Amino acid sequence: MNIQNHNVTDFTAIKGRQQGAWSSGDYAVVGTTLQIVGELLCEAVDLRSTERVLDVAAGNGNATLAAARRFANVISTDYVGALLERGRVRAEAEGLAVTFQEADAEALPFGDASFDVILSTFGVMFTPHQEQAAREMLRVCRPGGKIGLANWTPDSFIGRLFRIIGKYVPPAPGLRSPALWGKEEHLKTLFGAGVTVTAQSRNFVFRYKSPRHWLEIFRGYYGPVLKTFAAIEPEARSNLETDIYALLTELNTVTDGSLVIPSEYLEAVIVKKG
Repeated sequence: MNIQNHNVTDFTAIKGRQQGAWSSGDYAVVGTTLQIVGELLCEAVDLRSTERVLDVAAGNGNATLAAARRFANVISTDYVGALLERGRVRAEAEGLAVTFQEADAEALPFGDASFDVILSTFGVMFTPHQEQAAREMLRVCRPGGKIGLANWTPDSFIGRLFRIIGKYVPPAPGLRSPALWGKEEHLKTLFGAGVTVTAQSRNFVFRYKSPRHWLEIFRGYYGPVLKTFAAIEPEARSNLETDIYALLTELNTVTDGSLVIPSEYLEAVIVKKG
């Protein structure tokens, strides 16, 4: 029993640190470039205008806006209020009707079977207690409903970036890699026997002016990278920068000075059995 309580306490502390990281910088600067992923995910779940949709760990609302553009009834949730506000501004600019509500993906404030479709793009994968987040999404999804996820894979560009970051600021003991959500077998384990899982590999292509431009954006606005640079000594910062540039150089597919890097992600549709 003491071990269980210790684990719960650890998850709470880890979540607090993560929330601080995602609240730093301005993820929306990066997030808006990923909009196409939300659009594709809505098509993957065959979203209908008659459906009630929940976007979990929505960030600045890519899947939220995609669902609202299809005239669904959408609630957008995240535990970072500032990101929800950026999503609200985007929705208002397009005249889209969306409800925004702060919520923890591991303790969703909604009743059982409240939604027809649950969505998350590069969001719920970062929850520290993976089983709890999966249980919560299943709980609020109606029988026969769908959970649509887009998650970076372990060997993707972003998966490798996080491995580099982990060399300088190791993850908390017992915390599993978020990129496990990018493996179909792991999703089957997380969500259990009461679902069917269909998944396919896709690539999101990062397109920036140059490798330096990419690093400037991610170092200035992407919370986990910003926080890592801030947490280490100047010499380590220089080494981290060198390691990141090496990764960018290795994966860049063009030689015109700009940056074009495909990053694999898993697009999964999970159907809750009736």
